[in-house]
Amino acid sequence: MAGTPARIAVIGSGAWGTTLALVAARAGHAARLYVRDPTAAAAIRTSRINERFLPGIALPGDIVVTADLATACEGVALILLVVPSQTMRENARAVAPLVGNALVVSAAKGLERGTLRRMTEVVGDELPPAAAETVCALSGPNLAREIAEGKPATSVVAGRDPDAAQRARDLLMGPFFRCYTNRDVVGVEMGGALKNVIAIGAGMADGLDAGDNAKAAFLTRGIAEIARLGVAVGAEPLTFAGLAGLGDLVATCASRLSRNHRVGQELALGRTLAEIQAGMTQVAEGVATTEAALALGQRHGIELPITEQLHAVLFEGRSAGEAIANLMQRDATDELAGLRGGAGGAEGNR
Repeated sequence: MAGTPARIAVIGSGAWGTTLALVAARAGHAARLYVRDPTAAAAIRTSRINERFLPGIALPGDIVVTADLATACEGVALILLVVPSQTMRENARAVAPLVGNALVVSAAKGLERGTLRRMTEVVGDELPPAAAETVCALSGPNLAREIAEGKPATSVVAGRDPDAAQRARDLLMGPFFRCYTNRDVVGVEMGGALKNVIAIGAGMADGLDAGDNAKAAFLTRGIAEIARLGVAVGAEPLTFAGLAGLGDLVATCASRLSRNHRVGQELALGRTLAEIQAGMTQVAEGVATTEAALALGQRHGIELPITEQLHAVLFEGRSAGEAIANLMQRDATDELAGLRGGAGGAEGNR
């Protein structure tokens, strides 16, 4: 549970950022929620509700809502960066002069287009060297709406510096939000990013009414694909059996609250990606991550059949039904190919 009260800044006022401000407040800390748009910040201050991203959830009066970044970061012990992955670099660059002695944690799940870097790498690129050494990642089965409503949830704080990860964990622990630590930053971040890709496919399967057998198979083969690429870039295999791997995958692929799952369902109904995105108020991270993951797999020589098919649906006009048919017609192989040595590994990554 939380120890000495501290000041915590949350940079980003989407559903997850607003929820993490609530998590910090419930853990007994003084939370400051940074809202980029001054008009939106004023509206939230007045109504105490983030109507656009978290309607119906009242924010306690002790959460400070501000559109001034310096005010948000002044004297804080922890800075949570909760912004879309493709804007993480610019936000980290803006925060860098204000970090002071604060610990910085990324709560975004994605890979940066072009560089293919994970979020802690992106943040570390922009921070002063001392702060970059202690950057952590927060990931897990964390559907914002449920946590905002006070339902129990767990998460993982991963950091190369175990003391930093423990400090972040202890600051975020509350009555219904339990945190664990993990030294495998690569695995935790790859699990969090790549499950969004698989969630789009799971939504497609549900949209096509493919059935529970197909859904179970898709999730199982999805976690194998995540692990293959994760291990190739330095992750520990066991991480993908944990909260930031299997746990996050199950929550995101099964929940009606998942934006990525919803994108998949809409694609299965024949809507275009542009049409779907035009009707969304928040980013479905799996879309950009599909592009980045496919490029990362090519860089490391890892075949990603699910990601390849999803890329074709998202960006090449392939239908959801055709993508699933293509996956079902692939050559037979060992179930754990690419994940273990010996004969199974020798069969490749099919």
